[in-house]
Amino acid sequence: MKKDSGIIGWMAVVAALFVLGFVIGWFAKPTYFNAAGESMPSRKYLREFLDEMKPDKIREHLRKFTRLPHLAGTVENLRYAEQIRDEWQEFGLDSVEIVPYRVLLSYPNKTQPNYISIIDHHGKELFNSSLAEAIPDGYEDVSNIVAPYSAFSARGQPEGDLVYVNYGRTEDFSQLERDMGINVTGKIVIVRYGKIFRGNKVKNAMLTGAKGIIMFSDPADYCAHGVRPYPDGWNLPGGGAQRGNVLNLNGAGDPLTPGYPAKDYTYRFRPEDGVGLPNIPVHPIGYHDAIHLLKNMGGQIPPNNWKGALNVSYRVGPGFTNDFKSQKLRMNIHTYNQITQIYNVIGWIRGALEPDRYVILGGHRDAWVFGGIDPMSGAAVTHETVRSAGRMLRKGWRPRRTIIFASWDAEEFGLLGSTEWAEENAKLLQNRAVAYINADSAIEGMYTLRVDCTPSLHSLVYDLTKQISSPEDGEQEDSLYSSWHKRDNWTNDRDAPRINKLGSGSDFEAYFIRLGIAAGRARYTKNKKTERYSSYPVYHSVYETFEIVEKFYDPDFKRLRAVAQVRGGLVFLLADSQLLPLDVNQYADSLRKYTGSISQLAQRHPQELNKFKVSFDSLFSAVENFTLASRDFMERLHTINREDPLQVRTMNDQLMYLERAFIDPLGLPGRPFYRHVIFAPSSHNKYAGESFPGIYDALFNTENSPDPESAWNEVKRQISIAVFTVDAAAETLLPPA
Repeated sequence: MKKDSGIIGWMAVVAALFVLGFVIGWFAKPTYFNAAGESMPSRKYLREFLDEMKPDKIREHLRKFTRLPHLAGTVENLRYAEQIRDEWQEFGLDSVEIVPYRVLLSYPNKTQPNYISIIDHHGKELFNSSLAEAIPDGYEDVSNIVAPYSAFSARGQPEGDLVYVNYGRTEDFSQLERDMGINVTGKIVIVRYGKIFRGNKVKNAMLTGAKGIIMFSDPADYCAHGVRPYPDGWNLPGGGAQRGNVLNLNGAGDPLTPGYPAKDYTYRFRPEDGVGLPNIPVHPIGYHDAIHLLKNMGGQIPPNNWKGALNVSYRVGPGFTNDFKSQKLRMNIHTYNQITQIYNVIGWIRGALEPDRYVILGGHRDAWVFGGIDPMSGAAVTHETVRSAGRMLRKGWRPRRTIIFASWDAEEFGLLGSTEWAEENAKLLQNRAVAYINADSAIEGMYTLRVDCTPSLHSLVYDLTKQISSPEDGEQEDSLYSSWHKRDNWTNDRDAPRINKLGSGSDFEAYFIRLGIAAGRARYTKNKKTERYSSYPVYHSVYETFEIVEKFYDPDFKRLRAVAQVRGGLVFLLADSQLLPLDVNQYADSLRKYTGSISQLAQRHPQELNKFKVSFDSLFSAVENFTLASRDFMERLHTINREDPLQVRTMNDQLMYLERAFIDPLGLPGRPFYRHVIFAPSSHNKYAGESFPGIYDALFNTENSPDPESAWNEVKRQISIAVFTVDAAAETLLPPA
C-alpha cells in the first residue's frame, strides 16, 4: 500500500470525517431500516447500482482482457495492470495505485523444453511427450504462450520404472503399499489430476520416496459426457494439459519471505531454502500422451475406482509389461525459479462516515495463458462493478465505509500478490477491515449459483439473491434465490440453498484464514449431482479463451452479470448499511452443526475414544455458551438506539471483530499461517475447507500413527484449543461491562 495516497494522506481528514459522521448520525432524522440494516435510501441506491451492471459491458471487458497471454511477471501482465489502473481512475475512484513486490516465480526454460520420454536400455528415446498444446483457432499469431509446466518443479532428469497411483492422495499411496505391496521409493509415479490440490499430490509422492511425478488430465475427470472437445464443445482436447504451481505454502506467501511483505528491505531465504518448494521434478501432460505411458504398464490391475476413461488397463506397475520391460521412463525438466517483480492494482472509494472501516473486493489478474475463465471472467465482473460504483458516485452516492478494489498479481504462483499486500498491511487490516469478497473466476459451469462464505454472511447472501433476477432463460420473473434454491437445495437443517465452507486455493486465504476477516465468494457452477468432472474441463489450459465463454458458458453474459450483482451487492451492503449485516446466530447454528459432524467422525473409533478418554462434551458446552451469547447479542442489536452513533459503532465493532476471535496466533500444527480455528483447508487437500481443522487433521493422523496414544492426545489437545477459542469468541459478544 502506498502510504501517502493510501493511508497517511487521509490521516488528517479521517478524524474530522469521523467526528462529522457522529454529528450527522446524532442529529439525523429517524430513518426506516430493514432487517439487513440498510436504510431505504440505501436500498434505492443498491437497486440503481445493481441495474447499472450490463452484460454487454462485461462481454467488452472480458474480450479486451483475454486478447494476449499475461503470465505473472511478464510485460503483458504489467500492461494490463496499467490499463486497469487507468480505467478505474476514469470510472471515478478516489485514488488508484500500482503496488509492486519482488517474489519468487517459476518459468520453463525456452531453450531446454520440458518433456517426458520412454527410453530403451541404451537410453534412446522411443517416445517423447508433446512440447506444447495445439493453438486454438484465431490465436495462431499470438506469441509468448507458455508451454504446459508445473511451476516450482525441481530440475532434473530422473530415470526409472513408472508406478500409477490413482489421484495421488494419501489413501492412494497407502493402499498401493498396504494392499498391493508396492513401494514407490526410487520410482517415478504418474497420477491423474482431480480430487485434491496438485501440490498435495507432489508432497505425497515426496513423502513416499518417489523421485519424480507426472500428472495427467483423465477424460473421466476432465471431460463431460456427450460434449465435444474444444473448439466444437467445451471439453478438454487430448493434447490439453493443466498448468499450475506445485508448492506447499500453507498460507506463507512468497516462498522466500514467509510472513513478511516481499519488499526491497525484507530479508530473503536462499532460493533453494524457500518454503514449500518440491525437491523432485514434476510435469503435466495431456491424456493422449498419458495413453502412451500407461498402455504397456505391467503389474497388478487396480480396483475399479482407480480406473479412468482411457482405453488402457490402468495397471499399477512398477514398470512396463514383459515385452517392454527393458524400457524405462525419463523426465527432462529444466524449469527454473527467479525473483521477479509483480504488480497489484489497488483502488479506493473513501467512506463518507466511517472511512476507517474497509470492505474489500479483490481478485487476481494473472493467467497461465489467456485466462478466459480463470481469472478473467472474474476480472471482467470486477471491472464492471467498479464502473457501476463510479456511476453511482457521479449521482451523489458515497458509501458509509471505505471500499477497496484490488487486482492481484501472481495468484497462480501461490496467492502471492494478495498475500504480500495482506502481510504489508496486516496490522491495519486487522484493525479496520470489515469483510473481504473474493473475485476470482466468475463461472465454472452453466447450472446455478455457488456461494462459499463465513456463516455470518449467510443471511445477507440469501436476502441479496432474492433481489437479483435469475439469469436463466424462462426464469426472467424468478429471483436468483429461487433459481438457486430449486437447483441446489442440499441442506438438511433448513429450507434454503446450500452455502459451502471456505477452503483455500484463491486470494481470500490470507484475509480469512490468517487475519480473521469475514470473507465470501460467489460464482456460477455446474450441476454437482450429475456433472462429476473435476473443476471445469479446460482448466489452466490454452483453451481458456474468450470464445469458450461466449459460445458455451454464457452467450448472453447474463450469468456473469448475476455473479457481478451478487459480489457487488455484498460489497455495497457491507459498506453502506448503518448496522453491519452480519448474523452471529448463523455462526452459532453452523458451530452446532460442525461440532456434531466432527464428533460423529470421531465415533468411527469408539474403542480408542474410550481407551484414551476422548470427549467432545466440553466443545458442545462451549458452543452452547456461544449460542446463548449470540442470541442475546442479536436481541440487543434489534433494540439499540440507531440515532446514537456510539451505540451503533459499538455493536458494529463487535460484529466486525467476531471473526478475529476465532484466530489462534500460534496457527495449526505445522501450518503457522493457517490460524482460523473453525475454518481452514485440510492438511491433505488445500482445496477442501474443513470445520475444526485442527481436530479434523488430528483425527486423520490417528489412522496410521505408529504411536496411537500420542496421536489421540493430539486430538484431545485440539479439542481443548477449540473449546477455549469458541468460549473466548462468545465473550466478545457480551455487552460492555
